[in-house]
Amino acid sequence: MTNPPFKFQIEARQDRARAGKFFTPHGDLETPVFAPVGTQATVKSLTPDQLAEIGSSLILANTYHLHLRPGDELIKEMGGLHKFMHWSAPILTDSGGFQVFSLAKNRRIDQDGVTFRSHIDGSKQRLDPEKSISIQENLGADIIMAFDECSDPYDKEYVREAMLRTHSWAERCQQAKTRSDQALFGIVQGGISEDLRQESAGYIANLDFPGNAIGGLSVGETKSEMHTILDLVDRVLPEDKPRYLMGVGTPEDLVNGVSRGVDIFDCVLPTRLARHNAAMTRFGARLNIVNAQYARDEQPLDQQCTCYTCQNFSRAYIRHLIISKEMLAATLLSIHNLHTLIDLTHDMRQSILAGQFEDFANHFHQVRAEIEFSKASN
Repeated sequence: MTNPPFKFQIEARQDRARAGKFFTPHGDLETPVFAPVGTQATVKSLTPDQLAEIGSSLILANTYHLHLRPGDELIKEMGGLHKFMHWSAPILTDSGGFQVFSLAKNRRIDQDGVTFRSHIDGSKQRLDPEKSISIQENLGADIIMAFDECSDPYDKEYVREAMLRTHSWAERCQQAKTRSDQALFGIVQGGISEDLRQESAGYIANLDFPGNAIGGLSVGETKSEMHTILDLVDRVLPEDKPRYLMGVGTPEDLVNGVSRGVDIFDCVLPTRLARHNAAMTRFGARLNIVNAQYARDEQPLDQQCTCYTCQNFSRAYIRHLIISKEMLAATLLSIHNLHTLIDLTHDMRQSILAGQFEDFANHFHQVRAEIEFSKASN
């Protein structure tokens, strides 16, 4: 199943943490890697040049949204997603499954696919494994995802039904795929059930995709439950393929994920927080910059941060932009929040290469615990 342009090379390990490279037609991804989310073929409020300056090497675009608007056929006519959005580095597209199950109205699921109403205009739509692959081939991303069903993690009976559909749909996606310059990843489902997750990880692993994703987490389960599933899946998925934890993106989740063998992450959180006036910090604390306490604060968002925002602007200035409803506020906060996560994954990679990841992770958790204790004491 593995396509010739795609190879995963593990450069160093420390316990279960890995530093590697995934080779794609649009460049090599150094892992661990965090991918900003560009749902509508744009990472909100940022230009491609700004993303490159932050250090972004991979971005995610959304199959469901781009199919509905402007249309995947139009994007194909325009030369594909890389040319359309002026991004020369690797792109990953999701399958559209999560959006169908979370956004679409009046959806009807059967063994072949899903019929639903567009959240934009209410028009009747149909998405199945073959259609998802066709859309993603039109978009032209380097990494594409098998069509899956993400369900309520606590409804075990239904989770099993959705998992079996996901397995069947994964095989159909393999059969439908025609482009050799795209890496199709399978997706492990199974909710928080250990036996279902083990079954799903084994099934997906046996299909020999170039990479494997872990779906259906960060959807309401506890952190402890997420870690249990990641521990289990890590023992089943093949070591020589990249692992992608879908939709997870807090600093602590990145450190805990890398500790459990995860290589690729994505999340809308950093840009969403930016649009809601919040700054992320390396150890997980968040600053609500609209608060009056920052009105005369000359400090940068994070004194240890080297991003463009922190090197040039004060908390007071960014608060002024927010209060004045200036668009630049979201841009500066997005630059900072994304830089925080990308810089963290870069430093984790370097610590693995240097054989120091255990010390890195222990320091991270210690500082985070001290911050949480201080917050609780106040």
